Amino acid sequence: MVEAQAPAFKWPPLESNPEVFTDYMRKVGLPEAWTINECFGLDDDCLSFVPKPTIAVIAVFESLAKDGSQREGGDPSLPVPFYMKQTENLDMACGVIACIHSILNNLHNIKLQEGSILEKYYLASKDKSALDRALALEAMEDFKSVHAASAAQGQTEVPDSGDNVNHHFIAFVRTEDGKLVELDGMKKGPVVLSEKTDDLLKDSADILLKRVADGLYSESISVQVLCKTPDEV
Repeated sequence: MVEAQAPAFKWPPLESNPEVFTDYMRKVGLPEAWTINECFGLDDDCLSFVPKPTIAVIAVFESLAKDGSQREGGDPSLPVPFYMKQTENLDMACGVIACIHSILNNLHNIKLQEGSILEKYYLASKDKSALDRALALEAMEDFKSVHAASAAQGQTEVPDSGDNVNHHFIAFVRTEDGKLVELDGMKKGPVVLSEKTDDLLKDSADILLKRVADGLYSESISVQVLCKTPDEV
């Protein structure tokens, strides 16, 4: 008798909730000195309340470009510390991919918890291709367990894997040589948005506002930031 195979793990989407994201990332290896905090708006007044330093911006948005053009950009050869693809199986895991991009492109600022899930994942995948990094995440049982528990948190019902999830997460980071880079696992590779940024948060906010004004994104943008925990500043 042939045993039935267990169904493949379907990475459920995460609620866009900074408490959920922070708890998740700390469970996999983000030090307590860092947190994921909410940005309540993209105007200068709202940006002024965001804890400093901000080392990554995580945005979730609804794309209004239905022709797939938003997926065409990016340069696979761009030398950023860490870029991974978003595979079909990780279709609704774009939130955790944005967090991974935010953290692993800031290892000059962040020291991962030794022996943590995220450190093990990074060490096992840092020399792999962007696609193989995604496949490595798909296969990592410890990551899947934390992800499933985190997806069950929050105030909204977790959509089934077949539900239509219209929103997508991306990350913005500043490279060590000062470039503003967008990291979106649906694109061909990283995208350099500016050769020089002195204010990652403000410049990222300006880009998001322009995309709304240009009709590329709906106005329902939610922004979170990877920053120092207030008590640690």
